[in-house]
Amino acid sequence: MFLSAFACMNADPASRTYYDKHRAGGKTHTQALLRLARQRISVLYAMLRDGTLYQPTRPHTA
Repeated sequence: MFLSAFACMNADPASRTYYDKHRAGGKTHTQALLRLARQRISVLYAMLRDGTLYQPTRPHTA
């Protein structure tokens, strides 16, 4: 999951935003990446629990 989180930072804007938020909050690169990995695990668990497919969020435009 750590490698998945690392790879998704460039592919998924929401993941990059989540990572950047934690970096700005004083977390190290590794700590922010592990938080992102844990968030992705939570999303996968919810998908399995609810029997749903992944629906990426679209960034809000101003």
